Amino acid sequence: MFPYKTTLKIDKNSKEPIYLQLANQFIILMSEGKLTPGTKLTSSRALADLLKIHRKTVVACYEELLLQGWVESIPKKGTFVNTNLPIIQQLDFTSKINNTLKQKAGFIFYKNDRFPIKDTNRKEGVIYLNDGTSDTRLTPTNEIARIYRRIASKKTIYKYLDYTSTYGNTQLRETLAEYLNTSRGLKITKENILITRGSQMGMWLSSQLLIQPDDIIVVGETNYSSADITFIHQNAQIKRITVDNNGLVVNEIEELCKKQRIKAVYTTSHHHHPSTVTLSAERRIHLLNLAQKYNFAIIEDDYDYDFNYNHAPILPLASHDSNGNVIYIGSICKTVAPVFRIGYLIATEDFVTEASKLRGFVDRQGDALLELTFSEFIKSGDLDRHIRKIIKVYQQRRDLFCKLLNEELKDYFEFEIPKGGMAVWLQLNKKYSWKDVTIEAKKHLLEIGDWKRYDLANLNHNAIRVGFASYNETEIIALIQKLKTTLNTIKKAHD
Repeated sequence: MFPYKTTLKIDKNSKEPIYLQLANQFIILMSEGKLTPGTKLTSSRALADLLKIHRKTVVACYEELLLQGWVESIPKKGTFVNTNLPIIQQLDFTSKINNTLKQKAGFIFYKNDRFPIKDTNRKEGVIYLNDGTSDTRLTPTNEIARIYRRIASKKTIYKYLDYTSTYGNTQLRETLAEYLNTSRGLKITKENILITRGSQMGMWLSSQLLIQPDDIIVVGETNYSSADITFIHQNAQIKRITVDNNGLVVNEIEELCKKQRIKAVYTTSHHHHPSTVTLSAERRIHLLNLAQKYNFAIIEDDYDYDFNYNHAPILPLASHDSNGNVIYIGSICKTVAPVFRIGYLIATEDFVTEASKLRGFVDRQGDALLELTFSEFIKSGDLDRHIRKIIKVYQQRRDLFCKLLNEELKDYFEFEIPKGGMAVWLQLNKKYSWKDVTIEAKKHLLEIGDWKRYDLANLNHNAIRVGFASYNETEIIALIQKLKTTLNTIKKAHD
């Protein structure tokens, strides 16, 4: 006889009804093959006596199993495990199912080693380098929460809780059109805007629509690694061109255009990622003229437009685009906090329409309540006030970070003080390697991260991008000291 008494467990403190607890356990026993097809279950009265529960509870359990098709009831004979159930092949029944960790799939699927796994676990006391992220402690959560509560409490809010447009919330699109026209010199309407869950989604959608296998896309010899991975995943041919102190060397793009058909150029024109240099005015106009002449797209990723310390922001390429060649991508995530997944893709109406169709298959729509909240956040002036506040803070942090780099680590690094953005392009003395620095730094509770991603073209420039905005004064001092201890230790080993 099957050991019902020792196998079936009842938790009277559980919110789940006892008859369902039993039914679910029976289902597991049947699916594991421990109760095989045709097995007669003990009577409801006998099982009730064994488990010290009311007979009606067991009857309800058996009725549930009958409704789900796991058992069959034969009049005057009893309840049996359904004879039509196939026997599942089991490798080992010695371990309990709730102690089994599923690690390997029982089927073949396609893996992609190009997409790195990002470890988001953080250990106490360790400083983690980043490539330029905002300080989430400065997020205006009270203002955002207040707007969100007010919107969510409106009687008409129900209409935003259903399926809505794949373009994104209409109010946010209208607000962004007005805001970006004023702040960035664009000439757009809401029809030119698709709301995304960050700039990466905009980049992915653009690559899907622009690139087929072996199409050529031009990027800088140093470039944003996530963009490279996105284009490589589309099986694009990536052509790399020189990046100097004035940004992409556009003359090289022109030479390429004379020989091959270029499908697109990707640029972070305001602050080149990763080196932070700005694309000069002359090269901007040259690039736009080339796009018009040779009919290629420009994907302009303006990831940190708002952060400038020495001068006013330089207007994006999109503000000078009169021929519909620029796809302008940006987000509010960088400015406010990464958790608020609101970005935008701006292009001609026909391109935005196709992008919205494609977006609907991978992400049916955004968060309408959050999008309404940020529409109000922008219109109220809260976003501009937040930007003015953090620019002052980030400039002070930049100045301290660069000052300490110069005072404490000038024998190890070369760098230019960035005019904007949230990071420094830090070139290590060629006597040392980032591999050694990464290994030694761990001993001093400093995580360098994936330094290889800054040199996918194998230029051996020995530089990485190090953010400063997310660290307060105390943390910046601690970071520099850990870096100094690390490098001094390596230097002694070399000497």
